Amino acid sequence: MPFIKLHDQLHRPLQFEQPPKRIVSLVPSITYSLHYFGIDSQVAGITYFCKYPPEWRKNKAIIGGTKNFKIEKIAALHPDLILASKEENPKDLTLELSSYAQIYVSDVHDLSSNYKLLEDLGKILQKESETKKITKQLNKKIESLQALTKKRYKTVYMIWKEPWMSVGGDTFIHQMMQLAGFDNIYKYTLRYPVINLQDLQKIFPEVILLASEPYPFKEKDKQALQKLFPNTKILLVDGEPFTWFGTFPMQAVDYFKHLIEQLY
Repeated sequence: MPFIKLHDQLHRPLQFEQPPKRIVSLVPSITYSLHYFGIDSQVAGITYFCKYPPEWRKNKAIIGGTKNFKIEKIAALHPDLILASKEENPKDLTLELSSYAQIYVSDVHDLSSNYKLLEDLGKILQKESETKKITKQLNKKIESLQALTKKRYKTVYMIWKEPWMSVGGDTFIHQMMQLAGFDNIYKYTLRYPVINLQDLQKIFPEVILLASEPYPFKEKDKQALQKLFPNTKILLVDGEPFTWFGTFPMQAVDYFKHLIEQLY
C-alpha cells in the first residue's frame, strides 16, 4: 500500500502507511461526503447532526454534537483518523483528540479550498479517481448554473435574529450565494456581522434569504420582515446547500436552480 503524506487545511502534517480503517467524522457535510465516496465500514463514529445517510445514525456510534462531542466516546472507538472543521468544531476540544488519532482539520471558505479538501480526502481514502470525476461533474453543473444567473440580485442572507446576523465575504455561504446569483450586500465585511434592520432598509435589498440553520427561520419571521421590506422578495431557504461543503455542492447546484426559478 502506498505511503500517504500530506498537510491538512491548517497546514499540519499527516501521514499514513495505509488508508485509515477507523474514521470518526465530526462534520455532517464530511460524513455525507464519505458516504458519497462509497466509504462505509471504515466509518466508526459520527455526530448526531450527521443525518445523511440516515441509516448511519442506526449503525454508527454517535459521539455527541459538533460543538460538544465526547472525548471518551471517540477514544473508545480507537480511530486512526478524525475528520474535523475549523469552522464547526471547537479548537481546544478538537486538538485534545490528537493524542488518540491523527486529525485532518478542514478550512473550507470557497470552491477552491473545497476542491483541495476533496483532493486530500481522495488521497487519504485511496479514492483519487472518484475525486477527479466529482470535480469534473461539479464544474459542469456550475457552468450550467451560471448560464441561468446572468441577473444578479442585491441580497442579504440571514443566519440569526435578535441580534440579526448575516454573512461576510470570507465565508463559504458567501461563495455559494455568488454561485447562485445573489450579490451579497455584506461581502465587504468579515465572518458573521450583526446588522441593523433600519440601516438595511436604507440599502433597499432586492432579496432577503432566511436560512433554516443555525436559526430556524419560519413563515412568521418572513411575514414580519415583509412588513418592513414591502418591495423585497423574501424567501425561506434550506441552509444546507449554502453551508455544506465536500461533495454536497453537487446537490446544492440543483437547489439553486430551483431558487432562481422562484425569483423569475
